[in-house]
Amino acid sequence: MSVHYTLNLRVFWPLVTGLCTALVCLYHVLRGSGGSRAEPPDGADGGFPLLKVAVLLLLGYILLRCRHAVRQRFLPGSPRLGSHSTFSPRHFREPSLGILLESYYEHEVRLSPHVLGHSKAHVSRIVGELVRAGRARGSPGPIPGGALALAFRGDFIQVGSAYEQHKIRRPDGFDVLVPLRLPPLVALEPRSLGAQPALAPAFHGCFVCALKAPPGASGSHWLRDCKPFADCFCVDVLGRRHLSATLVLRWFQAHLQRSLATVRYSLEGRCRVSLTPGGLEQPPTLHILPCRTDYGCCRLSMAVRLIPAVHLGDGVFLVAPPPSPSPVGPLSELPGGLRTDALWGVNTARQEQKLLSWLQERAPPGTCYLKCLQLLKALRDLGARGLDPTAATQWGRILSSYMLKTVLLAVLLREGPTAQGWDEAHLCERLEELVQFLRDCLLRRHTLFHCVLGPGGAAAEVGPLPKVLREAAPVDLLAAFDKQARELAAARLLSTWRRLPQLLRVYGGPRYLARCPPPRSQRTQGFPEDQP
Repeated sequence: MSVHYTLNLRVFWPLVTGLCTALVCLYHVLRGSGGSRAEPPDGADGGFPLLKVAVLLLLGYILLRCRHAVRQRFLPGSPRLGSHSTFSPRHFREPSLGILLESYYEHEVRLSPHVLGHSKAHVSRIVGELVRAGRARGSPGPIPGGALALAFRGDFIQVGSAYEQHKIRRPDGFDVLVPLRLPPLVALEPRSLGAQPALAPAFHGCFVCALKAPPGASGSHWLRDCKPFADCFCVDVLGRRHLSATLVLRWFQAHLQRSLATVRYSLEGRCRVSLTPGGLEQPPTLHILPCRTDYGCCRLSMAVRLIPAVHLGDGVFLVAPPPSPSPVGPLSELPGGLRTDALWGVNTARQEQKLLSWLQERAPPGTCYLKCLQLLKALRDLGARGLDPTAATQWGRILSSYMLKTVLLAVLLREGPTAQGWDEAHLCERLEELVQFLRDCLLRRHTLFHCVLGPGGAAAEVGPLPKVLREAAPVDLLAAFDKQARELAAARLLSTWRRLPQLLRVYGGPRYLARCPPPRSQRTQGFPEDQP
């Protein structure tokens, strides 16, 4: 993917105008301090030429801004879409929407590769020092060390949109997996819960991990030797000891706090760091703030989610806590004697990255896969404007970044990696196709399955998978949401897509050019009433 840089006129012209104004002020200050010797002959004003240049630059800036405002104001609008022609290809081939999307992408969506690269390198250095310190400290608590200690493996795995080249707006949020090293005497027997019909759909993508003896270990002696570890990190499920995600997460947060105290002094000259525990429902967050003496070009405040992970093999990890769209207490009882504190989520980011690379390698040159995904995420953010906090939270859960990435992968796999029409010239049509497919999935006209779990997982084609993932039942990602929530989200998505040109004009340019008020439906609370 070629990287190009554009001159940001919103920054350049005010900077030039301010610099010229500062020069004029400096000239007058020096002229006044010079006394009578600085007086020009015949009372002429020697500062006039410089002042004239500053005025001319200011007039040029105002003329360019007015030209941009007139161009945005009088671009041809989009015709209203009837109920029978919601996704009319004729409308979206008009150049006006393409121009607006390109402008919005460049000014509001696209990340600077320079800033993103500096941010990722900074996060990598800080997290690397923290993880190495955690590995050196060993395991605190009831099991201080030895054969039964839980510890950091010593490395970390960078996952998420920032490392898959489709993050938008600001590089201020990152996800990092911190693999844990289990004791040599402990082996795991993971099992998927997707095939249990009595279980709520929100838990079909979860796993439980029973303890078992490693090969060659005696059963009776193994139970006695592993009792200290099982008492600290396991719970009883159906008569067997299972590794508890809640207990491991609690140990992980305490160990991170101790490790951070070790490296905090050495980091004071580069940045300020703090750790916010996530409790029992969220992983801890490492906040990296720029130091006051740091004069680097990328002085950003960043939040890094540190996620404890247990390696299953082939780049697949179990993570704590499992993501769940429905709020459930950490110690609630589930059908069949299961407990939520024994549930683990699965992270298949490595397989998904390989799948995206596999698709891009076989696609024609100049494809815009990731650009379409970035614009789809920006469309989701535009649709959240005007919602009350409860509705905005539900909207963000249904249309999460992972859900939107799965939509892109499903459409690409359905058409094949060599499908035509994914070049820049057809950006509007491809974005329309993604919106239509997502709307159909919300209305249950299509089923949006996890792209890795199950025998039909597409990621198995680009790399090996652990047996437990290959044998897992397919997971419907939208089954956890009730029918009303999905229909409201589909209606909101359709409403946002219909008003996209107007929303791009309002929110896509400089804020002081948006003189018109937002649309009426944007000022209402909750989802719109129009049905798909």
